[in-house]
Amino acid sequence: MPKIVIALGGNALQSKDSASTAEAQLEVAKQTCERVAELSRGGYEMAIVHGNGPQVGRILLASETARDTVPPMPFDVCGAMSQGYIGYHLQQALRYSLASRGLNIPVVSLVTQMIVEKADPAFQNPTKPIGGFYTEAEAKELENTKGYAMKEDAGRGWRRVVASPLPRRIVEIDQVRQLWDSSIVITCGGGGIPVIENADGTLEGVAAVIDKDFAAELLAEQMDADILMILTEVEKAAIHWGKPNQESLDHMSLAQAAQYVEEGHFAPGSMLPKVQACMKFVRTNPHKRAIITSLDKAIEALRGETGTVISFA
Repeated sequence: MPKIVIALGGNALQSKDSASTAEAQLEVAKQTCERVAELSRGGYEMAIVHGNGPQVGRILLASETARDTVPPMPFDVCGAMSQGYIGYHLQQALRYSLASRGLNIPVVSLVTQMIVEKADPAFQNPTKPIGGFYTEAEAKELENTKGYAMKEDAGRGWRRVVASPLPRRIVEIDQVRQLWDSSIVITCGGGGIPVIENADGTLEGVAAVIDKDFAAELLAEQMDADILMILTEVEKAAIHWGKPNQESLDHMSLAQAAQYVEEGHFAPGSMLPKVQACMKFVRTNPHKRAIITSLDKAIEALRGETGTVISFA
């Protein structure tokens, strides 16, 4: 059966129209898993990677708010917590969706560490804002006492910023391989918990945010997946986004995608990492394909009816 790695965007876990609660997230997860279950019924083997942006931010904010009562949690620990509760919601909802279709497929969430390089240039220029807002005086104190990097955020106050290094190795990849043939594995949540490997082989968590699209691409490579599918809010990627001459893209060759990236058509932190992850996958696997589409068009995209397909040529 074809093997797919699916990267779920934030809209798959949280609706703009719903409250920012665990209960509301579970309801969105149920709707998402109805779509994912249809893919499984279509004969595809799969693993699921999800984002954690809003969730890990809320976990960190709750920890910081209670800092006078209990010590704040380190950011890597907050990431692990987000993997746990998002994975719990997805595996519960997906198990039910599969069972309602007569599919007895186990679903398991794996707390996953991702090795990043200590020398990654991203650590010299942290840009990802996390947590709450502080006054300038509070920000300076955190810089002096905690060593945080703090930046002013558009006149709204000061926020902590962390690096976004590239993922290099999935620590638990052997366990994913062992589980693949018998289960749907939810792994590399939030891009994986960022860790560095010390000279003695020990792992050490670091404060960083790994892009889930790059994590999904690395997983697809290492699992020899046939398709990398990145599910987001839009049906297709587009050039000239938001302009009168906006053009949705059915297909991009590797060379075309590189040209569009060079011309600045894709927004950093939004469509750009999705396109770059797809480019990396097809560059490494010239006979395979990557797809960018919306969650509700995933089945049609696999049939070649919609979505943006990125291929080597």
